Amino acid sequence: MKKMNSVSVLMTTLLLTVPVTSAFAQTTQVDPVTEKAKVLASKIVSDYGASGVQYAIRDHGSVVLSGSAGVKDKAANSPITKDTMFGIGSVSKVYVTAAAMKLADTNQIELDKPLITYLKDFKMADERYKKITPRMLMNHSSGLYGSHYENSFLFDDNDTKTHDELLAKLRSEHLKADPGEFSVYCNDGFQLLEILVERISGLSYSEFIKTHFSKPLDLSSTKTARDTFDRNKLAKTYVPGIDQALPVENVNLIGTGGIYSTAEEVSKFGDVLIGNRTDILSEKSAKAMQSHEYRKGIWVPEESNIFNYGLGWDAVKLAPFDDYGITALSKGGDTQMYHATLTALPEHDISIAVLSSGGASIHNSIMASNILLEYVKKKGIIKEILPEKTFPPAVKVDMPSELEAYSGLYGATDKTVNLEIKNGEIALPALFGGLVPAQKFVYIGKGQFKNKEGNLTVSFDRAKNGKTYLKFNGYLSFPGLGQMVMATYEYQKLDRNPLDPATRKAWEQRNGKRYYALDEKITSVGYVNQALLTKEITVDHGYASGTKIVNPNKAVNVIAVPVMSGRDTFDLNFHQKNHQEYLTITGQSYIREDAIQPFSQGNSAIRSIPSNGQAVWYKIDKQSAGRTLTVKAPSSGEFAVYDAKGKLVNFSKISKNYSAVLPEGGLIVFGGNAGAVFKIDLKTK
Repeated sequence: MKKMNSVSVLMTTLLLTVPVTSAFAQTTQVDPVTEKAKVLASKIVSDYGASGVQYAIRDHGSVVLSGSAGVKDKAANSPITKDTMFGIGSVSKVYVTAAAMKLADTNQIELDKPLITYLKDFKMADERYKKITPRMLMNHSSGLYGSHYENSFLFDDNDTKTHDELLAKLRSEHLKADPGEFSVYCNDGFQLLEILVERISGLSYSEFIKTHFSKPLDLSSTKTARDTFDRNKLAKTYVPGIDQALPVENVNLIGTGGIYSTAEEVSKFGDVLIGNRTDILSEKSAKAMQSHEYRKGIWVPEESNIFNYGLGWDAVKLAPFDDYGITALSKGGDTQMYHATLTALPEHDISIAVLSSGGASIHNSIMASNILLEYVKKKGIIKEILPEKTFPPAVKVDMPSELEAYSGLYGATDKTVNLEIKNGEIALPALFGGLVPAQKFVYIGKGQFKNKEGNLTVSFDRAKNGKTYLKFNGYLSFPGLGQMVMATYEYQKLDRNPLDPATRKAWEQRNGKRYYALDEKITSVGYVNQALLTKEITVDHGYASGTKIVNPNKAVNVIAVPVMSGRDTFDLNFHQKNHQEYLTITGQSYIREDAIQPFSQGNSAIRSIPSNGQAVWYKIDKQSAGRTLTVKAPSSGEFAVYDAKGKLVNFSKISKNYSAVLPEGGLIVFGGNAGAVFKIDLKTK
């Protein structure tokens, strides 16, 4: 994985006319680092879905490169500048980790004392919670299910409900593993860190950031969703199919992902994290954040990887820098709309930040690594950039018959898959959200199966917790950007779970059914993409959407996969009300699709939001299909219309258009404050 094809060195010859008779040619060489950054940033904009990219390198405290590509605002065609702000998503986690470490510096907390020492009202329906420590929150090993996302990502709305209700929601929940057993990405841990910082410091978290980080570091553009600042400084955000810019996205999980900043200021905070600002954070704490925490529990037995957790950091031994003997730290972050990465080389006092509107943090991370390699080469830290890895095609060999025993049902969060190992071959579905397409793997010896091209390997590991995992290791190529290596456990082998007839029948009736979110505010970013508000239940051999069925109305999490694939687990709980079925997941309510009422009720009518404030969904039946709906909405109210495939037709919060032609088979959802009244006019065809 080392490098993209080298960018050519461009030479420009300038002819200067010298007075009287002499002339000479002066050659100017384009800086390879600057050129590499421009090429990669432009590629992310042109080919990887970003509308704007901003980047900065800081070396020994000074910005040595700052640039951008794309636009801040498509309509105005205004450029990204160094002062344009972006959401930095989960890069925010190193800020809340540093905040907690600062409290440790002053002996206000100890990392290895139980969290209940400091949060007396932190309770769970699982006695193991008493063993959770602040360190476990920072290194993702707390055993918490993962994330409470309800009303976390809102347009023009910084509602604190998700923060305020977290402790109450956790009281009824269990853990998926013993605290400290293994590390798997966990957003809730950093929300708890945010609450811890507030309780100990006596400040709101936003005020803590301002007082202890922004002011002493002169970070004028580092803000949270709760801060008052000029939102016009933010890069505009867009989604496919909608031409206009979206309203401002507020990430109300501030400790988890709610900071806005610029690339130059993120790289400046990187100086704190590598120990260069001991007036802000002690060198001891900065060094502790870089510790190899992932090794304390079950982990993928691979050295070269983009994931190896420290405290707050995604990686403390980032590939490909380990191939050069260089320690590299990395943290990536994604909101629904913004994407970011911070990469630092602590031994050399160098850091780089890459932020974008659109795209993905994985693209930003590859860009950051390749620019840094070019930079350390220029400085003479490395002599050359190693070529990208190449692989011979897989050559199939005879497989020992005992490996067929690994066939069976496997699960990860929200999914199950039947793996059949036959004739030395395994067919795997798409992985990592489609980054790795569905394909066949063949046995090549030593317990390993490879894809046809030879760049991806899967095998089976029985870990010390007694569970069997499907291990994935591979080099992924991103044309024009470079390579990335990833080693992870992707699936966990599941035990047989036979059901009694009544339980089997109840779940068979749910198989393939969709359930729609009721508790998400109408300002939610989720309404842009209906899939974010939908849970489809898939039932397979006693399991439902990755959970283990225990009775006709309940299924519980059994997924305990380290690294990433076991993140954001959940239980499924069903109940009946007024002969309609509802689903509850992590405290959020969903209504079953066949309980949703048809929309057509005459030409004029009133729709209202119930006293519980839940959204109201309607089906677009034949009687209302093709007719034009016009809505007079209250100040708190908005509505969205989707076609039969779930594609957004109109979302009034974005479009400010309160009229839409209704597509047959689609859905309408209304939302607002409890009791909000909508007056509608449904014109005839």
